[in-house]
Amino acid sequence: MTDLTIARAGTDDLGELLPLFAGYLRFYRKPVDEARIAAFLRERLAGGESVVFLARHGAAALGFVQLYPSFASLSLARSWILNDLFVQPQARGLGVARALMLAARQLGQDTGAAELFLQTARDNTTARSLYEGLGWVRDDAFLVYTLDPRCEAAGTRD
Repeated sequence: MTDLTIARAGTDDLGELLPLFAGYLRFYRKPVDEARIAAFLRERLAGGESVVFLARHGAAALGFVQLYPSFASLSLARSWILNDLFVQPQARGLGVARALMLAARQLGQDTGAAELFLQTARDNTTARSLYEGLGWVRDDAFLVYTLDPRCEAAGTRD
């Protein structure tokens, strides 16, 4: 796509980012509360807790990618968690996601990161194809576990 620009977002870009993030939540069938979304994104961006890149075609915001900083203890280096990637449905297949992923890779290179890490659903074949086509390697050696700390965990009896 010609005239596609990728730029790092700041708090001034919340107006463009908010509807994209709402679309991202809808895609994952999560509730959309615009006030909570705005507060969440403002906190991340203002506090330097995440890096967001926005893809634009002219004045239209088409997608975003959000990364969180982390560290790779075994590599003794910085790493990045690519947590969120979303492209407006009408802009899919036009190279927007690829451009956002390349911006994420460049961030990793610019910050001397040892790795970028992401997770996706097993049935998200479109995303998996994109990632693998860009050189991302699926990890089959490790299992991923999650815990909701707000819930009492099973098996905590004495």
